[in-house]
Amino acid sequence: MFDRYSIAATPQELANHYSVDVPGHYKKVYNAGPTHLLPVITHHHPEGLSFFYWGAIPQWTKNKNISEKLINVRLEALPNKPVLKKKMMRFRCLVPADGFYCWKKISKKSAVPYRFFPKDKELLAMAGLWEEFEDEQEETHHTFSIITAPSNRQVQNVNERMPFLLNKEMQKTWLDQNATESGLLDLFQVKPSIELESYTVSPRIGRLNLNEPTILLPTAPADQFGNLTLFD
Repeated sequence: MFDRYSIAATPQELANHYSVDVPGHYKKVYNAGPTHLLPVITHHHPEGLSFFYWGAIPQWTKNKNISEKLINVRLEALPNKPVLKKKMMRFRCLVPADGFYCWKKISKKSAVPYRFFPKDKELLAMAGLWEEFEDEQEETHHTFSIITAPSNRQVQNVNERMPFLLNKEMQKTWLDQNATESGLLDLFQVKPSIELESYTVSPRIGRLNLNEPTILLPTAPADQFGNLTLFD
């Protein structure tokens, strides 16, 4: 399951990289996780940032663990499930990020978190799908999921899944309102050459509501219990 990333770019960096208007209420997020309200760029409104909940709105989860099916969509499932293909045609989004986190299992009960980020320090664009819901009070809410793929050579030694990353040309296709189903599915046959670097970070990223810059800093390898480990 992929459930953590960061988007700590400045408003100007976001505007320049994605060619979008950035609203004044945008805030940096160092530890983005499920149920958080986060910036996305939809193919309906590619000129600006929208803010959707990742996976579910907080009041729906009631502090329970959120299902992987709500936060991730497996790339392999898209061509084979009509409901997902229909959703892909109607509700696509880019999820801006400057890095993402994966956990490396070192035993049955222990895992060490790693941060992955572009070698060239450019921003990332993760492929996503979104939904619109109306609650019992007839209020409209929006949620999104991130498409994941089998990990590339840079990530596979840490985790078997990673977000599906789109390069600049792929981003244009993903946000194209006139894109065809076959054209979109063809994107998933491409392996974008985005060079990533990584280092271990504090296991405090496991705390869903912890959001501070120190989360981004490299630390000695430690598992989710804070125990230092020789494995990296």
